[in-house]
Amino acid sequence: MASSMAWSQQGDVVATQDANVRVETVVDGLEHPWAVEVLPDGAYIVTERPGRLRIVRDGALSDPLGGLPEIRAAGQGGLLDVALAPDFAQSRLLFLTASVPGEGGAGTAVFRAKLSADEKKLENVERIFAMNKFTGAGQHFGSRIAIDRDGALFFGIGDRGDGPRAQDPKDHAGKLMRISQDGKVPADNPFAKGGDALPEIWSMGHRNPQGITIDPADGRLITVEHGARGGDEINVPQAGKNYGWPVISYGVNYSGSQIGEGSAKEGLEQPLHYWDPSIAPGAIAIYRGEMFPEWDGDFIVAALKYQLISRVPRDADGSIGPEERLFQGDYGRIRDVVVAPDGALLMVTDEDNGALLRVSRASNS
Repeated sequence: MASSMAWSQQGDVVATQDANVRVETVVDGLEHPWAVEVLPDGAYIVTERPGRLRIVRDGALSDPLGGLPEIRAAGQGGLLDVALAPDFAQSRLLFLTASVPGEGGAGTAVFRAKLSADEKKLENVERIFAMNKFTGAGQHFGSRIAIDRDGALFFGIGDRGDGPRAQDPKDHAGKLMRISQDGKVPADNPFAKGGDALPEIWSMGHRNPQGITIDPADGRLITVEHGARGGDEINVPQAGKNYGWPVISYGVNYSGSQIGEGSAKEGLEQPLHYWDPSIAPGAIAIYRGEMFPEWDGDFIVAALKYQLISRVPRDADGSIGPEERLFQGDYGRIRDVVVAPDGALLMVTDEDNGALLRVSRASNS
C-alpha cells in the first residue's frame, strides 16, 4: 500500500497506515550520500560515496573531514558505510567500509579510525580488513557494518559481479564476515578453528548484501541483499550456513533465463522474505523506538529502484505481514535508513544532490 503526501511549510506530512508522519530535510547538497549515524550529542556523521565524510550539526554541513584513506570511487564503489564503536562517546572510534585500489583492481576494505576532538579529521587510521581477491569489476562491493553484543563487526561483501565466487569458501566475495575491532578473527566464528572456509567468514552464498543490522531486542543478525531480476532477500544469517546464491534464487537473470537450479535445494537456506519484482534494497533497520510503537519489530527497508521505504510488518510469532510502501517516488533513491535514538527514522538519498531526511510523528496524528 502506498502512502499519500500533503505539503507543509515545516516538511511533508505523509499519511501512513498507522500514523501521519512528517518528513523534513535536515540538510541537502550531499553527493551520493551512502550512510548516516547519530553522534552522542545528536549531530550526524554522513558518508558520501565519492570519498567524503562530513558532520551535520544544527542543519549545517561541515567541510569534508581530513585523514581518510585512499579510496577507489568508481561504479558502485567508493566510501560506503560508517559505524560508531559502542564506546564512541569515550573512545571516539569509528569504522568505515570502502572500495580501495590494489593489485588486480579494487576490493572492499574495512578501516578503524578515531574522530579528532575538533571533528575536522580522522586520526590513527588503520585498515583492519581487505578482501583477498581484487578485480576490475565495478559492482557488488557490499557493504554495511553491524556491531554485535560482543563488540564484533559483521559486514557483507557482494559477489563482485561473478556469482560463482559466492560459493567459493576460500574467497571473501559473496560472504558475510565477522571480525574483532582490531581485525582479528573471533574465537567463536564458525570456521575459526579451521575447516574448509576462511576463518573470517560467517555465512556464504550472498549476492550483494548492502543492508545489515542487529535487532536490539534479541541480538539477531538480519540482512537484506540485492537479487537479480527479482529475488531481493531478507535473511537471518546463521553461523556457517549457505544462502544459496547463485545456485538458488527467486529471481531470474537479466536475460530472463533461470538462475542456477531453481528456488530451493537441500542444504541451502531459504530467505525469510523476498521481493519479486526487485526493489533494490540499500539498507535495513528493525524498528525499536518509542515514536512509532505500532511499528515495533517491523523491518524498515530503504529501496533504490522504486525510491521508497518498505515497511515489512512482523507479528509476535515472527510471521511476515503485508508490506506497506512509503514515500514512493517522492524523494529519490533511498540508500540508507536508521532508527535514531528518539525513534525517528533517518534516511539519505543517493542522488547528485542528495539529502539527509528525518521522519517523525506528525503532531496531528
